[in-house]
Amino acid sequence: MPNDKAALLQGTLDMLVLKSLSLGPLHGYAVIQRLQQISDGLLTLEQGSVYPALYRIEQQGWIRGQWDVSETGRKVKLYSLTRAGRRQLAIEESNWALLSLAIGKVMRTS
Repeated sequence: MPNDKAALLQGTLDMLVLKSLSLGPLHGYAVIQRLQQISDGLLTLEQGSVYPALYRIEQQGWIRGQWDVSETGRKVKLYSLTRAGRRQLAIEESNWALLSLAIGKVMRTS
């Protein structure tokens, strides 16, 4: 795993956030936790990256935020995918599959 995890995530953060929300509504910190859990701790995301991404993605209309109260009594904004977000996730997944295939082919050459 590269030392610069931020470089690995360049261009993929929106896709990762959309994927985490495809499993159900979450607040911002829970998005971070879910991605760390799913990746077995290989992805370490900072709030300073994820919250701006959530705002940007919400402005795109791919997610919607709704204020709620957490189990601890704190006010949180729960995010969920919109129809447009599900379509965008499908596009992102397709693009990622093609990019991964291409990179894999390049890396297997001698």
